[in-house]
Amino acid sequence: MDRADVIILGGGLIGLTLAVALDRHGLSTLVIDPADPERNLAPAFDGRATAVASASWRMLEAIGVAERLEGEGCPILSIRVSDGLRPGGIVFGAPDADDPLGIMVENRRLRQVLREAALEAGKVQLLMPAQATRIVRDSAGVRIALDDGRAVTAPLLVGAEGRGSPIRETAGIAMARWSYDHKAVVLTIEHERHHEYAAYEIFYPSGPFAVLPLLPGTRSAIVWSVPAAAAAAVIDLPDRAMAHEVEKRMGGFLGPVRLAGPRWNYPLGFHHAATMTAERLALAGDAAHGIHPIAGQGLNLGFRDVAALAQVLVEGARLGMDPGDAQLLARYERWRSLDTLTVAAATDGLTRLYGLPGRTASAIRRLGMGVVQRLGPLKSLFMAEARGESGELPLLLRGLTI
Repeated sequence: MDRADVIILGGGLIGLTLAVALDRHGLSTLVIDPADPERNLAPAFDGRATAVASASWRMLEAIGVAERLEGEGCPILSIRVSDGLRPGGIVFGAPDADDPLGIMVENRRLRQVLREAALEAGKVQLLMPAQATRIVRDSAGVRIALDDGRAVTAPLLVGAEGRGSPIRETAGIAMARWSYDHKAVVLTIEHERHHEYAAYEIFYPSGPFAVLPLLPGTRSAIVWSVPAAAAAAVIDLPDRAMAHEVEKRMGGFLGPVRLAGPRWNYPLGFHHAATMTAERLALAGDAAHGIHPIAGQGLNLGFRDVAALAQVLVEGARLGMDPGDAQLLARYERWRSLDTLTVAAATDGLTRLYGLPGRTASAIRRLGMGVVQRLGPLKSLFMAEARGESGELPLLLRGLTI
């Protein structure tokens, strides 16, 4: 029977990041995932790029992952928020070019370098593809039977399987959840003018429209929230018509655009677990919470889970504590539950606020954005949240080892 300090269900971005972080601090992990990693790393797997917040990027630097992406990430030096194309929005600027608000990274490349780091790690064992057929969690520990006949055991199980987490359902953890009547259309465009490393969040009553900078400076990622009833028609638009619609919503500020690849669409929803822990179990990432992409915080919330859980486990191990000890899990729960709920509620509120039609609603939104733009402390608070630097920061998010 294979043994480790921690078993991680889910070999995606969150599961692999946690495994590499724990390896860096001497804890062993077994990572179980039923998906074929070669399929997940295929060039056309999902087409998404992610804005990795500056604090999350510091963690990737601290665990030796960011260096594998040297020269590939596009810095975000400003974020421009507006109500449609009207004046009176908010502009968040980075302190300087060496301290960006975030880094745009292609999800596929992030998966690749995390897998490379995990394969090279001495205390990480990847069981992929592999399926857990039986899981027992009790006072003695965690024991799992795999579909290939193997058995694995550890003191702690981490559920990082994503939104449909089977272990969360098996554990009977209650969920608050609902679906938005929208889908996210995701595509990459090329444009005539340089984006100057600026990200744009343009709010329309029909849904938010985000323009995110990519390298080189004449490429950007589009995340366009469209009503579910119109999603199929939008997805099926010919390339020239799609480029025209995108350019129109951008107001032409980057000049003529053309599509730089295929497009995808994803349903949008909200879910939040009533608790992030159970007996010898901790949830992380989308297994615990899923939010609207309106503020680009979904993956970064998961990275904050990783940083906090890694610190709790490493510090507990130094005290000789069992990784599945209820006291350690309670500390993780306290550390992360309020932050995840606050961010989830804020993004849901923004989604609903900016979806209100009419001139009066628009005027109120623009008034509010004007207040934020003028009030330094309030603007700094919003910027700290965007950078992932609010609340009690785990050491990894400060770029420090534990």
